[in-house]
Amino acid sequence: MAEKVGIVVQQDKTAKGKQAENKDHCVTCHHNAPKGHGTMAVPPAYSDLGKSAKDIFNKGYGYGVLKLDVKTKSQSGVEFATSGSNNTDTGKSGGHLETKYKVKELGLSFNQKWNTDNTLTTEITMEDQLAQGLKLGLDTSFVPNTGKKSAKLKTGYKRDFVNVGCDLDFDMAGPTVHAAAVLGYEGWLAGYQLAFDTAKSKLTQNNFALGYKTGDFQLHTNVNDGIEFGGSIYQKVNSNMETAVHLAWTAGSNNTRFGIGAKYQLDKDASLSTKVNNACLVGVGYTQTLRPGVKLTLSALIDGKNVNGGGHKVGMGFELEA
Repeated sequence: MAEKVGIVVQQDKTAKGKQAENKDHCVTCHHNAPKGHGTMAVPPAYSDLGKSAKDIFNKGYGYGVLKLDVKTKSQSGVEFATSGSNNTDTGKSGGHLETKYKVKELGLSFNQKWNTDNTLTTEITMEDQLAQGLKLGLDTSFVPNTGKKSAKLKTGYKRDFVNVGCDLDFDMAGPTVHAAAVLGYEGWLAGYQLAFDTAKSKLTQNNFALGYKTGDFQLHTNVNDGIEFGGSIYQKVNSNMETAVHLAWTAGSNNTRFGIGAKYQLDKDASLSTKVNNACLVGVGYTQTLRPGVKLTLSALIDGKNVNGGGHKVGMGFELEA
């Protein structure tokens, strides 16, 4: 009996050893699992290419504006987002109210917006119902003061290695077609975006993009209409530090625009952002979570070429969520 127990234990150890030995092998395919195996390889939409670098330069700043954002949710599942802001340069104040409601079992979402410019916007979206990865939407807007109306039909489809979209912007003279596609394979991304005015039978937008994306590094380049060239590099140095660089150049101009930005997570509740560009404009932002659902953002823009002359900007944002 003891001999049998010893055999079973030995077999169990051998099996565990083989599992540990083959932990990098795909169980179902019986070959070495590629990096990222088991995760959805859906590329981002064209507008989200290079998003990590854009966020380094845009998020955490709000100079020249005093802003208050309040987000709440009712027991029935309706989400409310209210925002008010004041431009310290012009003194102009504005705000908007947004409501969202989702019917999960039908894959439907309803979104309504109103702002102080008296523009009413309604968006209805259905996702993953007719086909997995297919998204359909209708976006309408109405300005009561002028009677101006507009509507846009949106479609999108995303699966492994591909993300495509086509929007039809209705106009009395003739609709405008906006289309974009992004292909991705093993971290490489290639995208194309166009806009075609059917009334004039003219291509009004013709953009290309190429990039490479991994977990801690992203490279993005783009050409817009054959005259605007741009690129960005994003790197996550460690769990607390992120950096980004962006470049832009216009054909026929000798001026290359560039900027360097970084974000440092001081602790779980505070972060510091900074950026500088070739015009010697230095931006600094500080974000502090005072308590769960309460966030304070302080930011400043300093003109490095005219430090003593003034003209600098400061801003403050306050976010409440319940």
